[in-house]
Amino acid sequence: MTYTRRDIGKLALAVLPASALLAKPDSKWGGVQIGLNVPYSFRGMSGTADKILEYMTKLNLSACELRLQPVEAELGAPGVFASGFDAPGGAARGGRGRAPLTPEQTAAAEETARKLEAWRLALSMDRIRDFRAKFENAGVRIQILKIDNFNSFSDAATDYFFNVAKNLGCQAMSTEGRLGDVERLGKFAAKHRIMVGYHGHTAGPGGEAFGAPENWDKAMQVSSYNGINLDLGHFLVGNKTSPVPYLMAHHDKITHIHVKDRKLDGATVPFGTGDVPIAEVLQLMKKNKWNFQATIEFEYPTPQGSDVMTELARCVEYCRNALV
Repeated sequence: MTYTRRDIGKLALAVLPASALLAKPDSKWGGVQIGLNVPYSFRGMSGTADKILEYMTKLNLSACELRLQPVEAELGAPGVFASGFDAPGGAARGGRGRAPLTPEQTAAAEETARKLEAWRLALSMDRIRDFRAKFENAGVRIQILKIDNFNSFSDAATDYFFNVAKNLGCQAMSTEGRLGDVERLGKFAAKHRIMVGYHGHTAGPGGEAFGAPENWDKAMQVSSYNGINLDLGHFLVGNKTSPVPYLMAHHDKITHIHVKDRKLDGATVPFGTGDVPIAEVLQLMKKNKWNFQATIEFEYPTPQGSDVMTELARCVEYCRNALV
């Protein structure tokens, strides 16, 4: 009998016995915590808290890097929606390519921002702890909180973001950023005693600073609470070299890694078919007992006849097989 890619993915999802579907997920293998960037990785799917937990349970994933939007949407924040991360380059990347706002749209956006900040500053952290309990009761730990445009908010709102992270039980926060952001955010990180991991894409003109590894060094010089969200695929393509030597040299400052596979020419491909040494990195984490999360970030195009959950199951299984 010939199996399609979709059939294989369904079999991967069906590996667990029926009784295990009622059990809490567990994706810590060989001492390495495998997690998922959500809701970004569930592109084209609902990003509500309930749906995230449903998907994570089906995939047997027990940890995540969670964007702030599903938290605030669950709690009724004005103008905040849980979804909107349908594909790389969309809302999650800052909406590049959108037409400029009209004056009326700008005024409306500013009013929404004012209402949202007032809501944030009035929010009881008891509600954040309730959100954390919902995830942990389902067996999913929120280890990293992702904040978009982190350095564009008031001091009071920035304090709020750090307090949210602490009350969610996070060990770190993450953001894309510019080199000019790191001194201010580093001071807040030191104040709250929680690391900020700066995510690096492949560097481009006027783009994010952290496609250039030396800029992480500059960030860490101004604050011991500035750290590295090392994206294995972007590092490989941007620097035309394996991320392993950099990982070995700076592992103590890494908040988490993003796990994806890419070709040296830039193509993002299914796990195990590219040039990123995923298995080697996971084995190093296991051998050295590094306790940062290995966060799957699903970005390769979904093959015809397959779907996101099928492909994610294959990614999870690839990581598990590298560790057991």
